Amino acid sequence: MLCLCILCFSCKRKKEEAKKVSVPEESATIPETKDNLIQKESFQKIIDSASLKGSILLFDIKKERYYSNDFVWANTGKLPASTYKIPNSIIGLETKEIDSNTIFKWNGEKRMFKSWEADLTLYQAFQRSCVPCYQEVARKVGVKRMNHYIEKFQYGTIKVDSANLENFWLIGKAKITQFQQIDFLKRFQQEILPISKRTSTIVKEIMIIKETENYVLRGKTGWSIEGEHHNGWFVGYIESNDQLVFFATNVEPISKDFDRKKFQRNRKLITFNALEQLFGMKL
Repeated sequence: MLCLCILCFSCKRKKEEAKKVSVPEESATIPETKDNLIQKESFQKIIDSASLKGSILLFDIKKERYYSNDFVWANTGKLPASTYKIPNSIIGLETKEIDSNTIFKWNGEKRMFKSWEADLTLYQAFQRSCVPCYQEVARKVGVKRMNHYIEKFQYGTIKVDSANLENFWLIGKAKITQFQQIDFLKRFQQEILPISKRTSTIVKEIMIIKETENYVLRGKTGWSIEGEHHNGWFVGYIESNDQLVFFATNVEPISKDFDRKKFQRNRKLITFNALEQLFGMKL
């Protein structure tokens, strides 16, 4: 059981001023110093307003500060769900099992979503979060190489075997924390992840959610369902002329009877609200 240790500081407070806290020592990706962990109660209000529970975690690379409403939640491992399509794409490209010109052929069988029932490019498969397409990538990569790259990338706590190869990111024991998500994305964005420049360029392109004159937003959502337990992700980063901010939001509905369309939409909306509140980013 994770436990939270609160550090007390003497400082002038405004109503919305952040409080510094500490978090458990269980994740190697949490910074050694706790001075850059800033508690934001206003993020909790954003989550509450959407009838959710969980954590928004933002990292300002310029100030080297993390902001969150709940650092314990942010340091608790969850199934990566479709956020794993980021490393899965990288691994597929590095092993040359897929390419930027890859077409995932639809076999005509009924799929969960109509948007999956077509021949899809790599970009389309990623943007539409096509599970069968990425199960195909996993099969081609295989157990040995998948484990090799997961370890090489220091991506969460995941062990792949022949029984779970096609769904380890969706069900089972695979775990990644919000801190680990940001750590991985930071190394990817800064191009210190041990991959080729070509792979980096392709994956950065398929990750683009929105691009304007002022910023580029890259990211991926995820949604795991185990029985009645639903868990949702939105991870990524936003680059502008003077700012680079990474985000990893992980939330769950507070009620069993929840609106799935709103849950799907709200993962992004609460993240955008936090980014606007803290950095003035209007997305």
